[in-house]
Amino acid sequence: MARRSNLIRREGGTYYARIYFPTDLRDHFQSEDKKVSLRTKDETVAKQRLYPELQKWESLFEDIRSRRDVTVNDKAVAVWEHYEATLQQYDRKQLTMPTPVQIDTELQQLYRRIDMGEISSDDFYGMINAYTDYELMVRARADDANLRARRLNLLKEALGSGSTKPVATAARDFITRHRILIDAGSDSHRELCNLLIRAEIEALQRTTERDKGDFTGVPKDPIVKPAAATVREVAAPGETIMELFEVYARENPKSITADTINQARRDIGTFVQHVGTTCPAARIDKKAVREWKALLMKYPVKAAEITAFKGMNIAQIVEHNKAIGKPVLTSRTVNRYLASLGSFCNWLVAHGYIDNNPTSGMSLAKDKRKKVFPFTVEQMNVLFRSPLFTGCESDEAPRFWSKPGSVKIRDHRYWVPLIMLYSGARPAEIAQLAMSDVSEQDDTWIMNITETSDEGEEDLKSVKTLGSRRVVPIHRELERLGFLEYLEETKKAGHTRVFPRAIRNARGQMIAEFSREFSRYLTKLGLKKGRGLSLYSFRHGAVDALRRAGYLDEQFNFIFGHGNGNLVTRGYGVLVQGMLAQRVELVNAIDYPKLKLEHIRV
Repeated sequence: MARRSNLIRREGGTYYARIYFPTDLRDHFQSEDKKVSLRTKDETVAKQRLYPELQKWESLFEDIRSRRDVTVNDKAVAVWEHYEATLQQYDRKQLTMPTPVQIDTELQQLYRRIDMGEISSDDFYGMINAYTDYELMVRARADDANLRARRLNLLKEALGSGSTKPVATAARDFITRHRILIDAGSDSHRELCNLLIRAEIEALQRTTERDKGDFTGVPKDPIVKPAAATVREVAAPGETIMELFEVYARENPKSITADTINQARRDIGTFVQHVGTTCPAARIDKKAVREWKALLMKYPVKAAEITAFKGMNIAQIVEHNKAIGKPVLTSRTVNRYLASLGSFCNWLVAHGYIDNNPTSGMSLAKDKRKKVFPFTVEQMNVLFRSPLFTGCESDEAPRFWSKPGSVKIRDHRYWVPLIMLYSGARPAEIAQLAMSDVSEQDDTWIMNITETSDEGEEDLKSVKTLGSRRVVPIHRELERLGFLEYLEETKKAGHTRVFPRAIRNARGQMIAEFSREFSRYLTKLGLKKGRGLSLYSFRHGAVDALRRAGYLDEQFNFIFGHGNGNLVTRGYGVLVQGMLAQRVELVNAIDYPKLKLEHIRV
């Protein structure tokens, strides 16, 4: 199934986000899609701006979905809520009414003031004012009863004339709180108001009975009865799940990377699709997580990129996938979704929004089978003699990479696999290197893998963990392959990045598209069937190479950006683990007997 593209470039070079309108909301829009300018001609910037723009529109779609048409259940709830609210207002008012003892006390105080001369019988207006409070207390219950009687008559007249004015405020409040699609003056709106009037008439009749001490009365109008259904609760401003997630993301209590935060935002976004955008964070419970997990276990891989699922939410995608049969998430990936929500829920617990973490104990059993395997030397000899490394038909599209030709690709697509092979670094770490990150130190060329640079690109770089920051010497084989010459040419061209054509995808992941296409390339070469081989196979191979050279894992973990050693001592001092000479020895120990690369050396 072809992948849809949300990023397009128009004449003049400006990038646009292509917004696909969901199939279930087509009645709200005039076309199938809309193009929104991202206000840049730079592809990297455009990809960074694309995801927030898509998220904004997804929020709008969910908001429209949440503003559903009024249902029979809604009407039943509205009637019973209004009936009970009217009676509760009466009960509260009665509690404020003066008692006979309070009235008598007020009268005795009035007499004492007259006897003591505070109020003169010659002062007409003074006497009137003095009696006012007492008279109001005496008449309070009668006045309240009269107001309710007048309200009752008004409602009965409105019911006969079709007027909605007496309950317009109550109707608007219900519609707003429950996000219902009803236009003022429509038939549905008039019907709702009519029902509210009948509910209030019944309630006022009960108050008249209670004035006489009869609390046994029940509604006689058949529409006024306890509602069996409930209306979906709507979060208070600032307390929806995604609003609080953004607060959590800004605080970032575990200091996780921007990529991980973005991944969590996407993962939790699927949970919000299940429970609704207006669901309060306080309502995240075991039932909701259990139902979401059940959907995730049937959720297709990369569903957001498959045209067949365009405009669908998670439940609709799962249902539609029964017909088209796309591969679904692994247990490991489902657990990642649960972990994203779990970390957020820990924060919600700490801040008092929920009492406990509902994701606790929800993880699936881990699949202990190995997922990624290193390349064999035979496989690498086939790979490095293929057109991607020796010459292909064109470098414009992946479909040309496997066709022999005269075009030699010498950008990140060529160098990232080779650097991974001889350093074990992650592909994104290599692809984001700035020119200032590669330098000569004590006659040794090194790569400084970090999330910052001297080129002001802090927001464009990231590492997996704090332990991933490290200095990695450049292997002598990379020098023989011409990497230093490539660096010099790139620098002369005025680039500030080692691989200027390496870009992030819409999710902010560095060279994710190349990583995916590289796996497909392996399949075309006949090296890969199913899972097992990928770009990361080079990283696994480098680990095996050091083991083969006689080193223990704890001796070289730091070269690969894996945290090791005591967590307490890791926080002491400022020097990085491993002196440069030791690092050079380790990196140059990475060797692959019988691997043949002479044909691509400079």
